[in-house]
Amino acid sequence: MPKDATIRPAAPLIAGLLPLTAEALPEVEALFGGAREALRAEVTRGGKVSGAALEQHQHAAHALAWLATYTEALRQMRAWAVKLEGEGRFGEMEALILQIGYGEYLCQIRGGIPMSQGEMARLSDLGIEAEAPGAAVAALMAGNTAAARMRLVELMRDNHGRATFGASGLDEELEMIRDQFRRFADEKVAPFAHGWHLRDELIPMEIIEALAEMGVFGLTIPEEFGGFGLSKASMVVVSEELSRGYIGVGSLGTRSEIAAELILCGGTEEQKAYWLPKLASAEILPTAVFTEPNTGSDLGSLRTRAVKEGEDWVVSGNKTWITHAARTHVMTLLARTEPETADYRGLSMFLAEKTPGTDEAPFPTPGMSGGEIEVLGYRGMKEYEIGFDGFKVKGENLLGGVPGQGFKQLMQTFESARIQTAARAIGVAQNALEVGMGYAEDRKQFGKALIEFPRVAGKLAMMAVEIMVARQLTYFSAWEKDHGQRCDLEAGMAKLLGARVAWASADNALQIHGGNGFALEYQISRILCDARILNIFEGAAEIQAQVIARRLLD
Repeated sequence: MPKDATIRPAAPLIAGLLPLTAEALPEVEALFGGAREALRAEVTRGGKVSGAALEQHQHAAHALAWLATYTEALRQMRAWAVKLEGEGRFGEMEALILQIGYGEYLCQIRGGIPMSQGEMARLSDLGIEAEAPGAAVAALMAGNTAAARMRLVELMRDNHGRATFGASGLDEELEMIRDQFRRFADEKVAPFAHGWHLRDELIPMEIIEALAEMGVFGLTIPEEFGGFGLSKASMVVVSEELSRGYIGVGSLGTRSEIAAELILCGGTEEQKAYWLPKLASAEILPTAVFTEPNTGSDLGSLRTRAVKEGEDWVVSGNKTWITHAARTHVMTLLARTEPETADYRGLSMFLAEKTPGTDEAPFPTPGMSGGEIEVLGYRGMKEYEIGFDGFKVKGENLLGGVPGQGFKQLMQTFESARIQTAARAIGVAQNALEVGMGYAEDRKQFGKALIEFPRVAGKLAMMAVEIMVARQLTYFSAWEKDHGQRCDLEAGMAKLLGARVAWASADNALQIHGGNGFALEYQISRILCDARILNIFEGAAEIQAQVIARRLLD
């Protein structure tokens, strides 16, 4: 491997890195605390946070959400490094990831955090100014150098094929799970994913059957109901590795995860005993039917109605953006059962049975109709719009047996759903990094590989660093969930950051491909399309930032 000693110094590491990060964190936390109090003063009316005032100051509110996300991310990166050091696994690669990550995020906190292309979150938006940085912060801000990034990429090249380009900090059991699903993704998914995408095909049933045998659909379902009873952390690792192969495959388990969470949290004992074993074995495949054409994220405005007729219910209305709808056996269907209501009250959740369809007849069940929505990416399960006209649901399939609980039941699933979405984003980002790095090593320009150019290497280094940042934030939210702690805030942060990292990684990897990246034959074109949806589903980035801000201020 060619080495360029003039741009790769032997020792770009900052001395005393871990003590410096410990000293820097309180300064970041003080900035966040000051920003939160300044915004709280702006949006408080009569001792309470005003929704109207919060909307008026929406840019500042979302800036606060991003500042909070960066603050938590830096905490978790330090916790990751301390853990690895205690285990004797904090090597040069991990130290560089920490150094570059801290340097970049500290600079962005003071200069502007990118919320999206063209939208920056600045401290001035929050009515505060940062004092001159302390010695530790200044030293770390200076640590994200071109030399450090080049050295990190050199180590990544020496360790090509390593799952995460740096130790993840997981225990041995979770690493074994990662290895199992990484091999599956490499052998059964990645070689075929681009073909499925280009032909706009459903993921083959053989893949679903193989995943069922591996326990994917019952991963976190308790053993008493036929599942494995594993942790949310295991779900994160599985989702991450399968999504690295193809986001569609990584998302197959999401449907079962959402359905199982709904039933575990809100179902009757009879519903749990009947449905959960079938979900765990993939005897039945579920789909989530929530969104409507004119509501988007405003679930409280749903208009689809369910009317009681005898012991059963009859549903009428329209739904859209329903993933994997045609092939499935049951819908977790949100509908309004109290017509006099006009908000989240009066909504109920149903376990609505249907007959799986085909390409020719996607919705053969009486009372249902619909068709496919053609999309840029995320094609492997397909998206559909559905109409209900006199569609019947058994009375026993009202989730929990009591009407009007649907919105509350759905909210209980959001922590797990957003943790898993963050994991899918990490997988997509990792895929982009590996594909971009492979191309940069193989492609020669001006007499050398693209990866030898500092701007190209810098892109790859920042991908690896931000993937690790998002990964540690996601693992932390899963740890909180596994230990019975409320984690809607951290799960939302993980999803918010992970989605941005996935898009940035895919975009930068395509840029490395140059004109070839714009050609459909190169898989990076698919990865870019797949990455784009992550900022939208399970809560658009703007909605996610709003939710985070509200939680921080209440």
